Amino acid sequence: MTGQPTDFDARARTWDRDPAKLERAQRVAAAIAARVPGLAARTMLEYGAGTGLLGLALQPLVAHVTLADSSREMLAVAQGKIAARRVGNASTLRLDLAAGPAPELRFDLVCTLMTLHHIPDTDGILRAFHRLLSSGGFLCVADLDREDGSFHGPGFQGHRGFDRADLGARLERAGFQNVRFETAFEIEKDTGAGPRVFPAFLAVAER
Repeated sequence: MTGQPTDFDARARTWDRDPAKLERAQRVAAAIAARVPGLAARTMLEYGAGTGLLGLALQPLVAHVTLADSSREMLAVAQGKIAARRVGNASTLRLDLAAGPAPELRFDLVCTLMTLHHIPDTDGILRAFHRLLSSGGFLCVADLDREDGSFHGPGFQGHRGFDRADLGARLERAGFQNVRFETAFEIEKDTGAGPRVFPAFLAVAER
């Protein structure tokens, strides 16, 4: 976990002004609610939560949601929303699983939205998610399908999306079972070659 400000820190206060991000979170939340049974009794971790758009969309449906991120400013915005809405079953946690071992915490549901492609060590983070889940828990990952690098453009150090078959195999090697994929949403974005539509998946796996 770094104490240095990041690009995400700088963007935190304006993050929720993009209606596409709000719609995306609502669509993924609805898909998760349709695929994961017994939500009312489940504790949830949203990793890479940012301002908590996905976690707070699911908050009314789960027992408790923890919004985890490495960005202090993103978490400050998320905490402000929790306080303003007087939400009693949500909290924030500063967490960077790429910088150290998973904490001694357990959840029934771990979710990420557009986070995995920013994390260099895919296998390592999937193993960390597995350790954070209770037996019988669910992992839900929403992210980009494989693309040619146009989504972020030159200089981006993360992944150019994911091939579903390859990611499914990685999930199984990390200890997950019953892995399934569906197309969750599309992102329309201007690129150097003009407007493009980038499909994104929801992967659901069980511990």
